[in-house]
Formats: sequence, C-alpha cells, structure tokens
Amino acid sequence: MVRAIQWKLVHRKIPLGTSQHALPETAAIQAGVTDSLEVVVCGAHLEGLPLNGQLTERGGRLVSKTLSADKYRLYALAGGPPYRPGMVRDEANGRAIEVEVWRLPTAQFGSFVAGIPQPLGMGKVELADGRWVSGFICEGYALGRRRILRGLGGGGLMLIVWRVEVFVCGVSPFS
Repeated sequence: MVRAIQWKLVHRKIPLGTSQHALPETAAIQAGVTDSLEVVVCGAHLEGLPLNGQLTERGGRLVSKTLSADKYRLYALAGGPPYRPGMVRDEANGRAIEVEVWRLPTAQFGSFVAGIPQPLGMGKVELADGRWVSGFICEGYALGRRRILRGLGGGGLMLIVWRVEVFVCGVSPFS
C-alpha cells in the first residue's frame, strides 16, 4: 500500500503538503541506501577465530586489518568458550586495539546483531584514521573486576599469543 501511494505521488506529481514540491523519483530516494555496511570486530570474530564464521556465512568479507583510536581497553569477559573480550572506550587510559573491518550485506546485519550476547552490542567505534564505524562495544556494567587484557594492540605479538593460548591450547584467559 505504501508503494502504491508513493507511485501515485511520484507519477501524478502530486505536491507534498503545502510545499508545492512533488515527491522525487524512487531512485533519488534510495540513493543514500547501500546494500552493505562496514562492521568493526575484535576478539573471537577476527579472521581465523571461532566466531568468524558468523560473518563469512552471512556473506561478510574482510576489508582491512587496522587499529582503533588509542582510546580503548579490552577486558576479559566471563563465559566461554569461545572466550570474548569486551572493548570499552577509555579516553584517559586507552590504547589502540587491533581490529578488523568487515563488509556485511545490509540484509544480514539484523541476524548478525541478534546473535550478539550481552554485555556486548553494536555501537560506533573510532578507528585510528578518525573514521567512526559500527562495531563491537561492551557495556561498562559488566566489567566489575574483570581483568584488563594488556598488549592486544600495537605490534600484535600479545594478540597472537592470546589467540594460541585461548583458541589452540584451550587456556582460559581468566586464569
């Protein structure tokens, strides 16, 4: 029904309200809509890790490996396996965190987000290049006395060690 009304407004050039301006063509309306969007991931969704399939099975593709702005901390969250870190913005004591930017079809984004357990969620993440991109964030209420995961940014050696310990050897990041 909405499409029928839209068709009448466009093709009969009926003015909108008192403006005397007709509704623009559908192509112009949809020009700002894209068929995919970028998503920033860290932790178990990174390429090669256990939850990466949640991206690839939805048609996601890796765009880049980069760093967040130097304003974040990673915390070891309870639960697992798979073990997950929670990325929290910390303007005063944060550091750059290694992240990946994935392109996900817009039609798949809802089902992807629906599978994210609390305290994780989607929000805007600032990247080192200054862009703000939708990505994983963590609610601060869940941190309590959680351990800060140090060394998971920058050069990457600690991230590699963490991956091996947690996902290959099965060592809990909470020990």
